[in-house]
Amino acid sequence: MSDGGLTSGLDDAVAGGDGGGDARRDADRPEGTDRVRADAARRGLAVEIVARPAADSLEAAAALLGLEPSDIVKSLVVKRHDGSFVFALVPGDRQISWAKLRSVVGVNKLSMPSADVALEATGYERGTITPMGSSTAWPVVADSRVTGRRVALGAGAHGFSAFVEADELVAAYDATVADISD
Repeated sequence: MSDGGLTSGLDDAVAGGDGGGDARRDADRPEGTDRVRADAARRGLAVEIVARPAADSLEAAAALLGLEPSDIVKSLVVKRHDGSFVFALVPGDRQISWAKLRSVVGVNKLSMPSADVALEATGYERGTITPMGSSTAWPVVADSRVTGRRVALGAGAHGFSAFVEADELVAAYDATVADISD
């Protein structure tokens, strides 16, 4: 699949590839993308990380990446009432259904944490969050509409997207797949 010329030269066909040990290349890679690559490699998950320009809307971001808006997956870290978290993976053109997610997770209360709390929980800033390489391996719940295709999601650093086969991502993170969006 073409990335529309957005590939930065920082990509590895399979996560964890050493890319020949180019020191300049390694110095140019954001630390967050290295965490994504390393975690994916440990799990045997193929990931392609591409640089991408900023976009002012979901539709513009999808066009830049040569995707449909639903192929961009939002990785949302959600806080449980006990202080633990869960990752919710939702197609870009949909929203979390709080009632559905609460039912799947088996709790009565969930909330979106502040940006600081999300950073502390995952090691990633909002807009870069992904379960891949998270500082804590929280459970993953993927909306059933995510499966069966190649998707793009946060890559651990601003200005980058990670492309993965959704079914492989689900398997690598032992994710629960359910209808969690509206």
